[in-house]
Amino acid sequence: MVRSTTFEHYSARIEKVVAFMAQRLDQPLTLAQLAEAGHFSPYHFHRVYRGLMGETIANTQRRLRLHRAAHELLHGHDGIAAIARRAGYASVAAFTRAFAAAYEQPPAAFRKRRAAPPALARADFDPTLESLMYSAQISTLAPHRAVALPHRGDYNGIGAQFERLYGWAGALGLLAAQPPRAFGIYYDSPADTPAERLRSDACLAVPPQTAPGEGMRWIEIAGGRHAVVIHTGPYSELQRAYDWLFCQWLPASGEEAGDAPVYEEYLNDSRSLPPEQWQTSICLPLK
Repeated sequence: MVRSTTFEHYSARIEKVVAFMAQRLDQPLTLAQLAEAGHFSPYHFHRVYRGLMGETIANTQRRLRLHRAAHELLHGHDGIAAIARRAGYASVAAFTRAFAAAYEQPPAAFRKRRAAPPALARADFDPTLESLMYSAQISTLAPHRAVALPHRGDYNGIGAQFERLYGWAGALGLLAAQPPRAFGIYYDSPADTPAERLRSDACLAVPPQTAPGEGMRWIEIAGGRHAVVIHTGPYSELQRAYDWLFCQWLPASGEEAGDAPVYEEYLNDSRSLPPEQWQTSICLPLK
């Protein structure tokens, strides 16, 4: 009963977001506006949305605009170029390719049908993710103070910042005994933010008297209640754990994500172990 009720609660809030988008298809909506429409934390909204909808926000907007375009082709009098512009396409050729991929025929041929447009299907996605072998534990975590090196751009490139951090720490003798704990903090949605604008921090929890190196700063990682999921395997497969956490576990848990970014802790040394043995702790703040 709790599982059913909490899924319905989350689904109802997502429906409000979709309705909000549908009424503003010509407006440049921000993630913050959409999160507020569904009363979600802006830090986690994009993951909850993808988990329950099976697609990104951008894909939903694209579907809604193409569906509106289909109605305009059948019931309106505007030319295809005008409809293409309103759907957000810079050229008729780009609109024609996208429309044909979705409706299996180009706009001009579709207009001749004079039939009701079919609903566009969402991307193929398993909304239950029950086949994934994960579990989440609610734990009260201690806060961490760490030296952070900012990274801007594709999250896959943050490894270079960790290499810089480890080189700096090694030169100070901080790796000789027990290596410091390593964390990654990811602030933006890679599905809804251009890669060059993604923000993240590579972090090492070094002794408090350490002076940060060039471009580094101290950062506080808040403690408190967190849902913790352990992923074993290559970092390239972490998305599966995030999908399970935000699609399967969170809506069924009765919990609400807190107003702080999710962070990762890297539990063993990826430089000395094969990728299938890498362990990552995904820590989701809870209210």
